[in-house]
Amino acid sequence: MRDGWLYSGDKGFIDEDGHLVVFDRSKDVMTLGDGRPFSPQYLETRLKFSPYLRDAWVVGDKRDYVVAVTCIDYSVVGKWADEKKLTYTSYPELSQKPEVYELVEKQIRQANKDLPKVARVRRFVNLYKEFDPDDDELTRTRKLRRAFVEKRYQDIVEALYSDTDVVHIDTTITYEDGRKSHIKTDLHIRKVTDD
Repeated sequence: MRDGWLYSGDKGFIDEDGHLVVFDRSKDVMTLGDGRPFSPQYLETRLKFSPYLRDAWVVGDKRDYVVAVTCIDYSVVGKWADEKKLTYTSYPELSQKPEVYELVEKQIRQANKDLPKVARVRRFVNLYKEFDPDDDELTRTRKLRRAFVEKRYQDIVEALYSDTDVVHIDTTITYEDGRKSHIKTDLHIRKVTDD
């Protein structure tokens, strides 16, 4: 307590209804290129409330706007796709379907709602796989290893901040049982439209 005020070490904002929304610890808050703060973890958590998204990685530190890399929940989106009579054979194929992009964009628009405009996701890409602790992308408790994924997916981040709408991927992934799979695909980048 200082001068009758509680200093918690948290950051937040006042929403349109005049309510204080605390979104993260000050040490975890990042700054956009224009100096305005935003919390990637707050937005990632909002995105993961969607049953269709397994993980999300929000980027924007020292950038002009916020972007996201999303990982669909294969079983939930697969069931949704089956009900819609969409054909697919793999996670990479399902994640890049236009209908799945529309579904994910709807989830992002919902997560963006009530956030200051500057802190909203403006572009996103569906990753060709889920983030995985075995690939060192997550801790065993499923916390994102930001520095590692930023280095691993640098080409995707650069594409999200360029005027391209596709990023080419040519990589090898290793499964838990030691099998390796070569993935060569194009990931589509989509702009999030406002409601």
